[in-house]
Amino acid sequence: MRLGLKVDVDTLRGTRNGVPRLLEILKQHGLHATFLFALGPDHTGRAIRRIFRRGFFGKVRRTSVLRHYGLLTLLYGTLLPGPDIGRRTGDIMRRVKDEGHETGIHCWDHVRWQDGVADADADWTHREMAKAHERYVAIFGEPPAVHGAAGWQMNVHALRLTQDLGFDYCSDGRGDSPHLPVWRGELVRCPQFPTTLPTLDEMIGVDGVTEDNVAAHLLERTREPVATGHVFTLHAELEGGRLAGVFEQLLTGWKAQGWSLGPVRALREAIEPMALPRCEVGPGEVPGRSGTLLVQGGEFLAEVTLQNAA
Repeated sequence: MRLGLKVDVDTLRGTRNGVPRLLEILKQHGLHATFLFALGPDHTGRAIRRIFRRGFFGKVRRTSVLRHYGLLTLLYGTLLPGPDIGRRTGDIMRRVKDEGHETGIHCWDHVRWQDGVADADADWTHREMAKAHERYVAIFGEPPAVHGAAGWQMNVHALRLTQDLGFDYCSDGRGDSPHLPVWRGELVRCPQFPTTLPTLDEMIGVDGVTEDNVAAHLLERTREPVATGHVFTLHAELEGGRLAGVFEQLLTGWKAQGWSLGPVRALREAIEPMALPRCEVGPGEVPGRSGTLLVQGGEFLAEVTLQNAA
């Protein structure tokens, strides 16, 4: 009955405003979480290039992007230069770790990764992950142990690098249980703990779900115990902003349901990684989310090719 709390921090606003608010909420509930940071430039405004992606307009309309992110953030990288998040808010990031929370890498440049990694080659992928890795070390004075991809976007080169860069585990995709990922017959021996529950912005505005009742709808999905646990991804810009009250409702509800809440690390420490099932992973769709994401498939029962660390 473990439920891992994973906080994606995508923007300067989310780091400055959302993270401190989430820290206070978690402190009040006596809980810790896993915080994953965007460490380079905030180019949120460049997401407008997704205008032709199926489902993009619907998501923008449903989730009130302007209210959650603010006009200034939506201009970064277009009419305004993108501020360097890591340089401006390293003190806030260190505060998260100092207060006992797990920290890790989300990305270097969120929009660049989310929109570019699917078709990127090995060199591009390595440069992006290496920059994030180096900045994390500069801020925290130690290498990161966890990676959670921006927008749940990955390619085979990035999956290989999760092993080569020494991550203890990752939470890069969507799925229903912990696993070792197999990409087209190639096994990567870095365990994945995928996001198993829908995010609030995927639920709001669909099938009568509103900001007022979304907590109740999500709690209905977690009413029955799941042996492998759950991972819930929240966003500093949403649950650390207008949806903070919803997050508190969820924490209270999950406690009442008997879930043990904490960082995703708690799920990782409860298993032996090499005993996890080998599961196919690849591009797939998730309801409420535009485009394709890294999605867990069925268990891979054929012989796999072992990917060796560089």
